[in-house]
Parts: sequence; structure tokens; C-alpha cells
Amino acid sequence: MAPACFTPMAATSNGLFQGDNPFKFAVPLLIVQMCLVLGLSRALSVLFKPLGQPRVIAEIIGGILLGPSVLGRSATYLNTVFPKQSITVLDTVADIGLIFFLFLVGLELDLHAIQKTGKQTLSIAGAGISLPFAAGVGVSLILHKTISTEARFLPFVVFMGVAMSITAFPVLARILAERKLLVTDVGQMAMSAAAVNDLVAWILLALAIALSGSDKSPLVAVWVFLSGIAFLLVMFLAVKPTLKYIASQAEEGKPINELHIALILAGVLTAGFATDFIGIHAIFGAFVFGLIVPKEGPLAKMLVEKLEDFVTTLMLPLYFASSGLKTNIQSIHSIQSVGLLLLVIATACVGKILGTFMMASFFETGRRKALALGFLMNTKGLVELIVLNIGKDRQVLNEETFAIMVLMAIFTTVITTPSVMLLYKPARNPVPYRRRKLYQADIQAESELRVLACVYGMPNVHAIINLVEASRGTRKRPLCLYILHLLELTERPSSLMKFQMIGSHNDQNAHSGDHDSVVLAFEAFGQLSKVNVKAMTALSSFDTMHEDVCTSAAEKRAAIIILPFDKHAHHGRLMNVNQKVLQHAPCSVGILVDRGVGVVSLSSSHVQHDVVVLFFGGPDCRESLAFGLRMVEHPGVKVKVLRFLYNPTKDHSEVTLSTDEEIRGSEEREIQATAMASKYENREEDRLDEECLALVKEASMRKQETARQAGLISYEEREVQNTMFAIAEIAAIREFNLVIVGRGRRPSPLVARLASERSDEFPELGPVGQLLLLHCHDNHASILVIQQHDPALEQKEHLTLKSKSDFTSLPVVASGLPLPPSSLSITTPSASSSSSV
Repeated sequence: MAPACFTPMAATSNGLFQGDNPFKFAVPLLIVQMCLVLGLSRALSVLFKPLGQPRVIAEIIGGILLGPSVLGRSATYLNTVFPKQSITVLDTVADIGLIFFLFLVGLELDLHAIQKTGKQTLSIAGAGISLPFAAGVGVSLILHKTISTEARFLPFVVFMGVAMSITAFPVLARILAERKLLVTDVGQMAMSAAAVNDLVAWILLALAIALSGSDKSPLVAVWVFLSGIAFLLVMFLAVKPTLKYIASQAEEGKPINELHIALILAGVLTAGFATDFIGIHAIFGAFVFGLIVPKEGPLAKMLVEKLEDFVTTLMLPLYFASSGLKTNIQSIHSIQSVGLLLLVIATACVGKILGTFMMASFFETGRRKALALGFLMNTKGLVELIVLNIGKDRQVLNEETFAIMVLMAIFTTVITTPSVMLLYKPARNPVPYRRRKLYQADIQAESELRVLACVYGMPNVHAIINLVEASRGTRKRPLCLYILHLLELTERPSSLMKFQMIGSHNDQNAHSGDHDSVVLAFEAFGQLSKVNVKAMTALSSFDTMHEDVCTSAAEKRAAIIILPFDKHAHHGRLMNVNQKVLQHAPCSVGILVDRGVGVVSLSSSHVQHDVVVLFFGGPDCRESLAFGLRMVEHPGVKVKVLRFLYNPTKDHSEVTLSTDEEIRGSEEREIQATAMASKYENREEDRLDEECLALVKEASMRKQETARQAGLISYEEREVQNTMFAIAEIAAIREFNLVIVGRGRRPSPLVARLASERSDEFPELGPVGQLLLLHCHDNHASILVIQQHDPALEQKEHLTLKSKSDFTSLPVVASGLPLPPSSLSITTPSASSSSSV
């Protein structure tokens, strides 16, 4: 607690030019302190992120670096940047930030979920509290006789027990999410047990605070405790119904009434004042107020979104700095102090891990899982720091004991991530499956086609729905659609809260916001089109989002992954996700550039959609053709297969290209030379191309009699000098709604030459896809770029798909009805001509 004998600092200065030193005034000095704290904590966070450490470790260490342990050893620095007169202002601002942070923590905890906690979780939570609490009491007896002889015995024992037994729920949730363990058995058990542990720890801390202020009379603690119970009754019986009414007035997608926001924020502060008035601590009132805010509906999520950035990014680091200024590691200077530090660390780890391990093993959880659960429950963090700071402010903990406990909290949290990843590896190598691509399997077989479609929000929904509708197949060739809603995992509490609201209960109230709209849209589509639709959710950072996509595709045995393309969304980070998926995918991949396919509904045969498949040759083009042929089975789709053949003498006088796109004679000669050089290498690819087209012709002859009952397909061959002229001819055609093209691996000489000349601005689209996107501005057709799965990469990627996917299955529709019989009809014209049947 800051001394009160110093002359208070004036708020603002008159400026340097009038002779005032800004460092002698409260406001400019506070600004300097905030900038220093924020800059150092963010820098350390970036440094520790590759090590898998949560941001709270960086913030705690940053606070220690700013304090007397490191930088504070310089008296000039300490008296200039953190003079004693400024500590009261810093502590006040930090405590206000802490009050609102505890309100956010209360918003994250769902009492309904805790009430549904089973016997197993309650037993594990109980063992994880009782044994370390008892161990903490035992250690406190030793500490009280050695380095804390002046502390009051009973409050000291209770504070040490709470500090040893507490689990930092927010930090644990963040570690589980980042390590992709949030929806595993161990992750769910740890979250439930930590939530129970958190509530019990707060109750014990309230008891410890009440005892620490009862030096005048033992009855004081009783009055404080009874007043706390009365406060809880008022909050749950009187305030909670009012908050339910306010929550009922909030509508999804609309801003909350400003009066309601003002009432809630005033309620947080009032609740904090009430508990401080009682003699507990202001943070308890804010925490309880967050607990009673209804989690159903948009109110809780909107409150978190409004407060989280300001509180967690700016205000909360000040609390770590305030704590760091109280932490003097130099006080641990003797052999006795070092021995006590090791004893405290060993006792904290053994008590928490052993207690959790024994109870989890009793329920036959498995030794490795039980041990991993013990390490997870041993996570400390901000909550631990709050307990220690309250103990030091109330003079229960001295400087040396405080430093020992802070180092213990850092150590136990640092070892959590590496220990859990070493002990518990839920992901296994995906079970091999045969249908990893469309070509051959889709043309010859009549098995179910499994498609994994990824969406980032509502803007992607309509395009995906129309694409799937066009390719849904028939009763004999059904389609199963897996929707993977990808959510970004950020440092904000709202990202984790959103995921918990989606997957915590598996009921209608579990959805929230944009996710609810996404699921409802696909539910409606599945019911109307009789397509089997299953929705999932993945919570990841953009750096690891491709792992969720690839693992989900392997687990669901998908034949193709559909990814939306948006070069502007999330500052281009979605493009990096798409590129990584293309590298590691266990099946074929399609990149959908939506430029209008999502505007018109394709739900009935009355709407005619025209699709063109550009065929240049190679495995990706064959995969594109297989996808296009599936669309022929839809009565509202007309497909045109357009094959381009290289002819260096072809006259393109009727086609106009811009100056920068003109192809010179030297380029034509290089194409011809490339074609000659790779003739032997491409012989097998040419054979497969002809075989693929022969299958199409055979299918058309076999089903020619029933052609009028299904979609229409036409085939055309065009001779071109180069790919640029081919794209120019495509751009001149306006009637297409969708262009399907291969990405261009092992390409024909036409595409190979184009790839060598054009810059790779969007490599995930391939050379032809990039050209369509960048130069066909007048043609608003959407583009689907497909890459066929390469079995040669299967062994290389066998070791990369190891992370468990964070998803929550939401059952939608599982039914199928017969569709009209489909057929193909094809006529092969001469070059540069076309026909359709």
C-alpha cells in the first residue's frame, strides 16, 4: 500500500516552456508509465509467443522488470519514472482496470454450466483444491516460523492455502484454446473443474480477507462474512431479474441502448463499492455482477466486445506493473530463502498435480490424461497475483514471502504448456481413406461425396450454398456437406467466450451472433434440398487455422475442401490460410472467388445457371472437369466444357488484347520449344487427359436417351497460340455464372509458359485463375479454382496433421430424397466450333 505522507502531485503541468517538469505532475507521468508498461508487455508477449507461453507470463515478467528487481535498481530511473508520490495514482487506475477485468471474468463463467457439472468433475475439482490447500497450510507453518514471523497466523495460513490451491480459469482457457485442447476430453474436464475451483477459491479468498481485517475483534470477521452473504442475496434476488429484463431488450445485430450500458457500468462500480464497504474487496462485487449477467442472448457478448480492448490491452498491464513494483526478487538472497522457494514450488506442484491425478485415476481417466489434467489445473496467473497483492496490501505477506509466491506462480504456469503437450497428444495420424479426389472416384462410383466447406461468416454463405446446390448429385450419388465455421482466436476474451457459447450446451441457446445465422442458413438449405448437412466450429489463430481445416477434412474423409477467397478480409491473412491448406490438404481443394454466384438462388430448376469448365490438361483440370460433370445432374445447370489446344499458327485477328498483354513471336517460339522438350514427360498426362474426356463421351452416349430430363452439357475445342488469347476469348463471353479451372500443377505447355511469365500475386489461384481475376473485369462470373489431391504428398503430410481439431458438432439434417434422373449428351465439334444437345 502506497504511503500517505507524501505531498500529492498536481494533475497537469503548464508545459516545459513555462518551467514545469512533466514528470512532476500526475497526468503526464501516468501517460509515460502507461506507454512504458504497454510497450514492454507487448514486446515480451511477442518474444514468448513462439514458446507457447500465455500473454500473462509476459505481463508478469514485464512488471517485475520495471520494478526494483531489475530496472528499479537504478535510483534515478525509479525516482523519475515511478516516484513514490505517483504510486497511489498508478494503483488507483490499475485497480479500476482490475475491477472491470473481474467483471469480464464473471461474464465468461456460466453458472448454469457449473450447476450441470457431474460427480466426476466435482470430485476432481474438490481434490484439486483440498490437497494443495492442506499442503499450503503445512508450508505456511514453516514460513511463519522462518521469514514471516510478524504476520498474524490465521490470515497468513488461509492466504497461503488459497494461493497454493487456486487455478487461473482465464489463463487455463487460453492455453487450452491455443493448444487445440479445448474440446478434447481433458480440455472439457479441465475447464469444468477450473470453473468450480475458481468459485471456491473466491469464496476462500473472501474468507481470508475477512480474517485479515479482524485484528480488533473476532466478531468483525463474522459481520463481514454475514454482510457478504446478504450482498449475494441482494444481487441474485433483486439485481439479477433487472439484468434479465435488460438482456431481453437487446436484439442481435443491433446496438445496445446507451441507458442500459450506463446502468450496467454503474452497477459494476456500485457492486465494487458495496463489497469494499463491507470489508471484502471491490473486485468481488464486480465479479459477482458479471456472474449474474444473463449469458443467453447478445448482451453479455456485446458487453465483452465493448470493454475488452480497453481493459485487457491498456488497463490490466498497469496492474502487473503495480504488482511488479512490489516484487523485489533481491529479497530472496540467502540459502534459506532459496530453499524455501524450492519448497514452495515443489509443494504447489505436487499438491495440485497429485490431488488431481489421484482423483482422475480413480475415475479411470487414464494415467497420461490424469497427469496432463493435473498440470493443467496447476496453472496460475492473474488470479494468483490478485490473491498475493491483497495479502501484501493487508500486511499478511511480507516482501520476501510475496516474491517467493510470485516466482512460484510464474514457474507453475510456464511449465503447463510443455508438460501437457509432452504428456497428452490426443491427435493421431488420420485413418487412411480412398476417396481423396473427385476424378475417377466420382465419375465411376456411386458412393457418397463428402465436401468440407469452410466459412468465415455470413458473406461466404450464399455462394457456398449455391455451389453445393449445383453439385449435390442424385440419390444414387448423394452429397454430404460438412460446414466448418472458422473463428479467429485472439487475445480478446470475446473470441473464447463466443466459442464457449456455441459449444457449451448443444441447445438452441448455445448459438450466438453470426454463427447462429450461418448455422440457420445451412439448416434451411439442408431441409429444402435434402442434403445431409453437419456444422462444426473451429477456434484458431490464423497461423494454425489450416491445421483445423486439414484435420477436419481427414476426420470426415472429405473428397474436396471448398475455401472462400477474399484478398481484403482480415488484412489478407485468409490468403495465407488458403495457401497452407493447399500445401497440407489430405484431399482435393477448391478456392471459390465469389463474384456473383451467391446473388441468385439456385434452389429450383426454373433458374438457369451457365457453368464453363476450362480444360488445358493436367491433373487439376481433370479434377475440375469431374466437378463440372457432377453439376450436369442438376436440372437448373448448363455446363460447357471448353478445351484449349496449342496451335502456334492460329490466327487471332478477331481477338483484341491490350498492349501489355500482347504476345510476341519470341514467346510463341519458346512455348513451342517447351512443348517439344516436355513431350516425353507429358505423355502420361496426355493419356490421362484423353481418357478423362473419353469417359465423358462414353457417359453422354450411355445417357443420351434421357438427356432432356437433366441439365445440358456441351463440349468445344479451341485452338489458341497461348493462354492469354484463351482468357481473352473467355472474357468476351458474358453468359457464364461460374468458371471452373484447374490450379495448374504439372501444367500443359500453355499454362506452364503463362506461369513463368506472370507474377504470383495470388498463387493459390494458379496462373489461369489469377488471369481470370485480374483481367476479366467485364465478366462478373465467379471462379472456382481446383487442385487435385496428389497421392505422392500423402507420406510427407502424414506427420503434419497431428493437431486435434477444435470443433463442436451441431447436427442439422441427415436425410436424402430422390432427384430426377440425370444424363449427359455431348457432341464433339471440330476446332473453333461448338454444339450442344
